[in-house]
Parts: sequence; structure tokens; C-alpha cells
Amino acid sequence: MRPKPLANIRVIDLTRLLPGPLCTLYLADMGADVIKVEDPRIGDYARAAAGPDRSPSAYFLCANRNKRGFQLDLGLAGGREVFLDLVKDADVVVESFRPGVVDKLGIGYEAIKAVNPRIVYCSITGYGQTGPYRTHAGHDLNYCAYAGITDQIGHKGGPPAIPNIQFADLAGGTLSAAMGILAALVDAGRTGEGRYIDVSMTDCALVNAIVPLIGYLDAGRVAPRGTDLLSGALPCYGIYETLDGRYMAIAAPEEKFWQAFCEAVEHPELIPARMAMGSEGKEARARVADIFKAHPMSWWLEKLAGVDCCVSPVLGLEESMDNEHFKAREMFIKTDRYFDNGASGEEMTQFAFPLKISDFEFAVARPAPQRGEHTAEILAGLGYSSDRIEALAREGVI
Repeated sequence: MRPKPLANIRVIDLTRLLPGPLCTLYLADMGADVIKVEDPRIGDYARAAAGPDRSPSAYFLCANRNKRGFQLDLGLAGGREVFLDLVKDADVVVESFRPGVVDKLGIGYEAIKAVNPRIVYCSITGYGQTGPYRTHAGHDLNYCAYAGITDQIGHKGGPPAIPNIQFADLAGGTLSAAMGILAALVDAGRTGEGRYIDVSMTDCALVNAIVPLIGYLDAGRVAPRGTDLLSGALPCYGIYETLDGRYMAIAAPEEKFWQAFCEAVEHPELIPARMAMGSEGKEARARVADIFKAHPMSWWLEKLAGVDCCVSPVLGLEESMDNEHFKAREMFIKTDRYFDNGASGEEMTQFAFPLKISDFEFAVARPAPQRGEHTAEILAGLGYSSDRIEALAREGVI
């Protein structure tokens, strides 16, 4: 078995809530040594997101597996000194403070670059390091609202909807930051010089609004929500209710798939209406809705089994967890859960690492760390004596 993809890569994680911890989780799952830094006074408030009796929260446990725990007060001069020692041999720093905070603490990119020129330094913020909104507070809903994404989510004639998937946090922050970090690591390996990565969750969400942009370029305007090609305008691409109140999704803009569907449901007269819009499209969508509404979901699953027509059930996450395909792909794992009050023995389900990489087998090598669990171990690895470590603890630095 070859080494893990990111073996020998050390990442210093200064982030807390989404999207930072999930970005560094991907790196940790691929073998990077991710050191999660927490304030020794308050820790990571995500630990108690579900209340003190359920601490650490399920979110904290899922987002911080395969990482080592380190406590450090960056507001103290001694904390800054320790941090500079920590990053001398590190490869990546990921932080999510508001712009300017790390510079005030003396641990901004230029300060770290001075002691480690090959460092890849990633700052994840809502609006980026520049621009008039740079210091504004915000969350996923705000970023999506500015980026024109929220305006596109919902039914025709209805208000914007709030999805339970944080698009700007996850696609805009987590995945964009991971992409930038990995690209910069490749470059640093070639040149010996690091990079600074400014991730604006709003910017990175904005560039995913490609379908509305295409509509604007082609038609001179963005289609209202629920009326664009992929959001409700076409009979062949939509979500239809079944007799038992469940839903089926059909995504068959290609002629061969739509024809296969129409023939399977014995309504070949609908084949010409695949891309119909306007009154013709409205009539065809209503006809398809009537067809689906005539039978329960289970009937449709049996009816369309083996038909290559891009029709699938709309599942709840609990059903996805029991789905044969995800089971075959080993996309859910069982781990032990611990609580700060000493209780243990409870089993929890987590997502597995989603990429399948040759000569690499994903595993949870360690659960999410307890507060400062590996602080002494990491400092000893840096050459700190036990006396110095004890002194730093007494001073409140670690």
C-alpha cells in the first residue's frame, strides 16, 4: 500500500464553524497531520453546539475526526512564539478570522512566510480580504443572497426558499478552499515557495450560479425562480408527486432518456413535448404530474426498474443511509461517540470520505480530539522539554 495521498503534510487549523473544519477534514481524511488549535480558555464553541450535556456535539465529532487537538492562547506573546515554532515545519495554515485579525495577533501570512517561505496560507471569510463588505458579519444565507443564488431557489410565483444545505459554506468555502490549498501545495512542491489564498465564500458561491448567467447571456435576463430550464420550465426535468405523497425526480433532457420514459409509462404522445415551454410545456408538465400522481412511489420504483430514463425517488437522508448503492460504496461509517461528562458506548453514523483513490483505504484513525489532547505530544515533537511545557500550561499559554 502506498502512503496516504497527503502523508507528511502538516496543516494548522485555526477554524471553527463551517466551512473551515470540513475543509481540513478532507485533508485529514487523506492523511494530512491536521493540528486543530483551540483557545485554552473557551475552546471551540462548536463543541457545545448541541448543549453542554451533549458535548462534544455531533457536528464537532464529525468535522474533526483524524485531527490532533492543540490548545494555544494566541492573544499572549508566549502563544505567538509557540505558534511560530509550530508553523516552521508546517505546510498549510487555514484560518477563518475576520480580515486583519491574524495580522493584529502577529500570525498573518507575511509573519508566517518570514519563518517558512513555503507555507500555504488560506484565509476563509464571508466576503474576502478586500472590498466594501470585507468586515461585515454574515452567514451562508447572507452570502447566497448577495450572490443571486437565494433568488433562484423556490417555486414559481413563491418566495425564495431556504435550503438545509449550506451552499456558500460548503461549495463556496469548504471545497473551494480545499481546491486552492491542494493547487498551492503542488506548486510549493515544485518551487519551494508557498501561496496566500483569499477565499470569499460569497465569491465562490457566485461563480456557481452558471445556469442563471447563461440565461442572462442568451436571453438578456435571468429567468425568475422556478421558470428556468432546470428549475421547472421543462416537462422532462422536474419533481413530481406520487399517490402516497412522496416524490419522484426525472432529469431526462436527452431525447433517448425521455423517449424511454414515455414508452415505459405508455404515453408515447408526450415524446415531442420533451423541451416544450410556454402553454404547451405547461400542459405537458400537468400531464406528467397526473401520470405520477396515479401510483405510489413503490409502484413507480418497480415499474421503472431497469428502464434507462433518469428517474429516481426523492429520498430522505435516513433512506439514503439505508440505500443499497451507498451501502455498496461504503459511504456511511459507524464510530464510537464520547461525551465530556464521561459517558460513552453510544454509536454514531458519519459520512465516509467520498473519494475513491487507488492504493488508499479511508479509515478513522482517531476520533475528534478532546480539548488539548495532543498539546504536550506536539510540543515534545517540536523539541520542547517537559519543564517548558509545564510552564506554558501554568502561564495559560496552552
